[in-house]
Amino acid sequence: MSVPEHSPAAAGASAEAGSSGGLRRQDGAPADAVVVLSTAPDVLLAKRIAHVLVEESLAACAQVGGVMTSMYLWQGHLEGSEEIPLSFKTTAAALPALHRRLCELHPYEIPEFLVLGVPAGSAAYLDWVAGNVAAPAGSSRS
Repeated sequence: MSVPEHSPAAAGASAEAGSSGGLRRQDGAPADAVVVLSTAPDVLLAKRIAHVLVEESLAACAQVGGVMTSMYLWQGHLEGSEEIPLSFKTTAAALPALHRRLCELHPYEIPEFLVLGVPAGSAAYLDWVAGNVAAPAGSSRS
């Protein structure tokens, strides 16, 4: 598999080569990477949400998946609907702003917003995520 020259994987390949294994544990600092999971009701809106959140530097990367079927209870009734999965790579410090903006763009009364911690990862990739997410106003990056 070839990696496009402008991709984070290509950018980090040379940086990792000289490091000890190229992996780093997260240390709990505000710039720690997290993954946010969400869904959208259709692919057009999913792409728009992904575009806006990356363009506004609330996420370093957004992934839009293919159609899936979600089964859930809503207001006491079993529902089933097709949805588009979304995932975002961002920082813990950006979570409040990302959540606020996602809710503004989303038509659901309660959009999915699940945050997964990242206990370890490629040092170069974690640095890339931190470098591409805007620090919230009033904070500084370490």
